[in-house]
Amino acid sequence: MDYVYDYMFHLLNEYGKLLRFEPQVPAASVEVCSEGMACSGGGLERKFMLESLVKSPSLSRPCEIGHPFESQELEKYYKRNLNTIRRVQKWESQYWQDFEKQG
Repeated sequence: MDYVYDYMFHLLNEYGKLLRFEPQVPAASVEVCSEGMACSGGGLERKFMLESLVKSPSLSRPCEIGHPFESQELEKYYKRNLNTIRRVQKWESQYWQDFEKQG
């Protein structure tokens, strides 16, 4: 989950550099802290909100997300997926052949 927050921060930061307007705080605005938002909930909601608070910046650089699969794992996953698709197609064709024989 740390990688997700780092990546989101990186994207928002880079996107913010492209913006050409000057943000202004409305006169009637009220500052709200993250702890105050977490405390408004109760029970599990409050517990999960407090657990997800960012306590310090990450030490790793943004966009250093590793690959979810090694090449052999990805190939194995692809072959298994392809075999499953072929099996379902075979079942479908068998069903329609049996259906035509009955009809």
